[in-house]
Amino acid sequence: MGIEINNMSENNFEESFSEEKFDVFYKCMRCGHETPLEELARLPEIKCICGFRVFTKKRPGLVRNVKTI
Repeated sequence: MGIEINNMSENNFEESFSEEKFDVFYKCMRCGHETPLEELARLPEIKCICGFRVFTKKRPGLVRNVKTI
């Protein structure tokens, strides 16, 4: 019975980890419209509302300063 409890706790941990979602947005190269990944996954083909099919992944505005040697 102790083993079953450990397995259940491990399963709950894995489920909670896999349910964690990140907001991923893609930006159209032509019109600049930002579309979430979930919306693109629902469509039969990857295409913007303007009809263009080229997207870039929106990155966070993180600036990294690296010291040189």
